[in-house]
Amino acid sequence: MQSLLQWWQSLHEAAAWEWISDVVTLTGISAIAWTIWHVLVGRLKALAEKTITRWDDIIWPAIDTPLSVLIWLWPASHSLEIVVDNTLGNVSLSWLTLVQDLVVIWVIIWVLLRLVNSGEQVMIETSKRDHTTINTLGNVLRALFVCFGVLSLLKSLGVSVSGLLTVGGVGGLIVGFAAKDLLSNFFGGVMIYFDRPFKVGDWVRSPDRNIEGTVEKIGIRMTVVRTFDLRPLYVPNSVFSNVVVENPSRMLNRRIYETIGLRYQDADKISAVIDDVYAMLEAHPDIETRQTLIVNFNSFGPHSLDFFIYTFTKTVNWQRYHRVKQDVLLQVIGIIHQHGADIAFPTRTLHMDPSLMTQGADAMVPPPEAQAR
Repeated sequence: MQSLLQWWQSLHEAAAWEWISDVVTLTGISAIAWTIWHVLVGRLKALAEKTITRWDDIIWPAIDTPLSVLIWLWPASHSLEIVVDNTLGNVSLSWLTLVQDLVVIWVIIWVLLRLVNSGEQVMIETSKRDHTTINTLGNVLRALFVCFGVLSLLKSLGVSVSGLLTVGGVGGLIVGFAAKDLLSNFFGGVMIYFDRPFKVGDWVRSPDRNIEGTVEKIGIRMTVVRTFDLRPLYVPNSVFSNVVVENPSRMLNRRIYETIGLRYQDADKISAVIDDVYAMLEAHPDIETRQTLIVNFNSFGPHSLDFFIYTFTKTVNWQRYHRVKQDVLLQVIGIIHQHGADIAFPTRTLHMDPSLMTQGADAMVPPPEAQAR
């Protein structure tokens, strides 16, 4: 304890604490610069909000926090240099210069990533492009900026970038064999972007796999599909390269295909019923008459005379489609009843042989001797 106190007193006498004023000055300059920057950014944000375009709204929020951090860290690094030089004596401060370079590179990458994130959000809200394209472009830009930052950091650390890239090419082959599933998922995501079999928000299903739901996110490695019972389904992108994918969201119309049976006693009315049902469908405002429209007697069923309706609705909305289908079926019931006919239901007819019935009745009469008794 005594030796520590003697060291502190000798330090006080040798340094004379003249460097404190320099540290305080640098700290004051940081405070003044940060205040000016804070006021300036506030005014610029207010001006940007008054403009029509939204792109200027993302610039100042993106650079505000990173530059504020730089305003404090850069003078602080010089203050640290002064403190170390005056307290520890002849100590190499080359590492401090390296730290300053790393801080500048980090702030630049930070600003670029914030700009990409904000720009991606604005494009999703205002652009007519699908979310898949925007997200893919955002991921590519983020990857490029991160790679640029890493290479810049390595160069600042004295690592040979060209030699690293050469070694990385050989190492990439080794990693590629070891992580082939990861790479297949990555290139599967790339193919989804270029082929565009679906996008975020589409309803997709695969007859080959138990996959059906709404696409919630298309990532670099996997796609998130939200099933209709609201469970998330995480599908590796490589799966979509090997299965058939159906996209019902891109259908032009929805189909109504129903078989209706009339009673056999209404055989003389089926032709008139079919004609009226066809006329009703042609006049229906929600039926697409430019598509196939068929109403025909189809078969002799086990308990009914069957005719079928084959037509398409104009809407592809699931809820609206069912309302149109309900209206069509209710009108079909009304047409059938207007003709005095009715819809058949499962029946069974039992034919009795009269001779067998007579024999059965005779068998039930007792013989005369039994009657005498």
